[in-house]
Amino acid sequence: MPAQRPTRRGPDPLPSARAHRILVVDDAEGIRTYLANLLELRGFQVDTAEDGRRAMALLDAGSNPDVVLMDVMMPGMDGLETLRRMHERWPRLPIVILSVVGRASTIVQAMQLGASDYLNKPFEEEELEATLRVVLETRELEQERSRLLEELEEGTRTIAWHGEAMRGVREVIEQIATTDVTVLISGESGVGKEVVAREIHRRSPRANRPFVKVNCAALPEDLLESELFGYERGAFTGAVSRKPGKFEIADTGTMFLDEIGEMSPPLQAKLLQVLQDATFSRLGGNRELRVDVRVLCATNRTLEQMVAAGTFREDLYYRLNVVDVRIPPLRDRREEVAGFVEMFLQRYSIKYGKKPHKPSPALMRAMERYAFPGNVRELENLIKRVVVLESEGSVVAELLGGDRMRGAADRLQIVIDELATTAGQLPLKEVARRASLEAERATIERILHGTQWNRKAAARMLGVSYKTLLQKIRDCGLEEA
Repeated sequence: MPAQRPTRRGPDPLPSARAHRILVVDDAEGIRTYLANLLELRGFQVDTAEDGRRAMALLDAGSNPDVVLMDVMMPGMDGLETLRRMHERWPRLPIVILSVVGRASTIVQAMQLGASDYLNKPFEEEELEATLRVVLETRELEQERSRLLEELEEGTRTIAWHGEAMRGVREVIEQIATTDVTVLISGESGVGKEVVAREIHRRSPRANRPFVKVNCAALPEDLLESELFGYERGAFTGAVSRKPGKFEIADTGTMFLDEIGEMSPPLQAKLLQVLQDATFSRLGGNRELRVDVRVLCATNRTLEQMVAAGTFREDLYYRLNVVDVRIPPLRDRREEVAGFVEMFLQRYSIKYGKKPHKPSPALMRAMERYAFPGNVRELENLIKRVVVLESEGSVVAELLGGDRMRGAADRLQIVIDELATTAGQLPLKEVARRASLEAERATIERILHGTQWNRKAAARMLGVSYKTLLQKIRDCGLEEA
């Protein structure tokens, strides 16, 4: 890489370059000056920083670059550590690593930490321009995709609140959103408890402040405590520096504690203190910290039963349960299914770069008949599969099959129960005939489903003739959906 001041050569600046800002981070003043001059001649706005801490300070102050060009070898906080912290704080910010260190392990580590690309020094100006072009075009595509996804998220909220079954939830949200009361959101897994929590935050005076989510079931007790309350340097093996907890990060905003029923009793006591006094101490520290945080909690467990069993603190339960918002399952919100299907199809078509997909009547009929034990999350995953595979076949078969298998099992159980209650009133031969008929019906239905109603294949699997199978299908009253 030349050391002299670059001269204007080449025809034009990069497309839309004047709208972009670059942050150059390098401890060598000559390289910073060279890159700043080169990029400014190409039409970019440029900020510079001599080390990682200065770069982080610029970002904290609102520098808002479109790309960061950063050296690996810097004194103090080196490029890889700075990269890690930047990517953690600003995951969508593209970072291109520059270094004379061309070791494959360093490149792999940088990419694993979130780097968008890697250039070895010295590099040609054309090589830098090509890298920036790709990174900026990718960023613009991602920003457009994010904008479309945000619009669809707005649609999700509209879908989630328009149904009659959600009217009570909607009314409660409107009443409590502007207050600071603690809210307990309950319901089956996958019903959309986080959506409700985010809607409460969005409608609150804290809407422009942090919304911080912690899944209490995802971490063991010791890690969950440090995640929530942070720790001081030396608090435990591996604590080489102070780390703020989620409560500090959520200060002036909203904390969403998902799966609160999985929190251990010792942590329940510490959480109760935060709710009552708005104070806590980091692990390994004695200084009390005060925070202003609104707490929303969610659970798919029955906390009243846990209180009775002694596994959940009664005082914490009443402190959390100022307002209880109960979310009905999707099977009680059938009017929302079509809207969710359309919205998820659009979302994942955009996310995975697939052609827009219009749901077939067969898919919609299957959706209308399905019970959705996994609720909205299950529906979302099924539609994601439709988009990724660009086919509805396996999903329709699964929906109909699950519904039919449960129906067949239910019918067989009804027959067994009925025969049990009439024991002695029917000859044993008749009992066997009716039970056998229902079992045969369930077996034929399952095989037909598995062969996509290919009757010849089903007859071979059942070991009967094609004609016999057709007769049994008629006798059992089976129909292809």
